Amino acid sequence: LSEAGFVEGQNIAIDYRYADNQHDRLPALAADLIKRGVAVIVGNTISALAAKSATATVPIVFATGGDPVRDGLVAALNRPGGNVTGIVFISGVLGAKRLQLLHQLLARPATIAMLVNPGMSETEAERSEVQAAAQTIGQQLLILDVNSASDIDAAFAALVRQGVGAVLVGSAALLTSQRKRVIELATRHAMPTIFPVREPVDEGGLMSYGASITDAYRQAGVYAGRILKGQVPADLPVVQSTKFEFVINLKAAKALGLEIPPTLLS
Repeated sequence: LSEAGFVEGQNIAIDYRYADNQHDRLPALAADLIKRGVAVIVGNTISALAAKSATATVPIVFATGGDPVRDGLVAALNRPGGNVTGIVFISGVLGAKRLQLLHQLLARPATIAMLVNPGMSETEAERSEVQAAAQTIGQQLLILDVNSASDIDAAFAALVRQGVGAVLVGSAALLTSQRKRVIELATRHAMPTIFPVREPVDEGGLMSYGASITDAYRQAGVYAGRILKGQVPADLPVVQSTKFEFVINLKAAKALGLEIPPTLLS
C-alpha cells in the first residue's frame, strides 16, 4: 500500500476484523464493514466469500491457497468479473508433493498423519489429492480432523498412541494460526513435520513446501492500492504464484536426530 502512496494514519485508515477461527461470525463482520462505507475489503478465502455474499459493489481483494473459480469467488482468472479479484498462492494442490517429500525423508516405512481443518472446498480437495498420492506410492496415511485449537493436543495424543512417524499439516488458516502449538508438540514427540508455508519453519518447524504467502499478501496490497486509485476488480486479472520454496530447518532436523537425505538437500 505504501508503494502506491497510501500510508495508514496519513491518507488511509485500515479497519481490522478477525473471527477468531469462528466462521459463523464472518457475515456479521462483513456486514458491519460495508455499513461503515469501506473503500475496499481484503481477506482470505472464507472472509472474501462472506464479503461477496454481503455486497456486489464494494471491491474485494482475496488471497487464497485454493481455486477461486471453484470456490465461487470469480468467474474466471483472466476476467474475474463482478467486484472481486485477488491472489492465488497455490497451496492445497501441493499437498501430494508435500506427502512425497515426507515419504522420502523417512528412513524406514512408517505411517504419515495428515491434519485437516474440514468443511472447506480447499481442504477437502487437498485431502482427496493426498489420499490418492498415498495410495499411488504405497504410503500408509492417517487423517485427523482438527476443528478448533483445542483439537490439536488430542490429535497429537492420538498420533503418539498409533505410532505415527511424520505429520503433514494441511492448508488451513486455523492450522497456520496454531503453528506454534503444532511445532511444540511435533518437537516434543520427535515427529518430522511439513507445512504448506515457510513461516512455521522459520519458527522452529522442520520443512515446508509451497508458494510465499508473504508475497501473496504483498500483491494483495498492490491490488488494493490500484483499486483505491480508481481501477475496478473486474479489470484486474487474478494473479497466481509462479515461485515455490522448499525449506528445511537443519537445526530442527538435528534436534530430531534426523539425517536429511542428499536427494532432498539437492
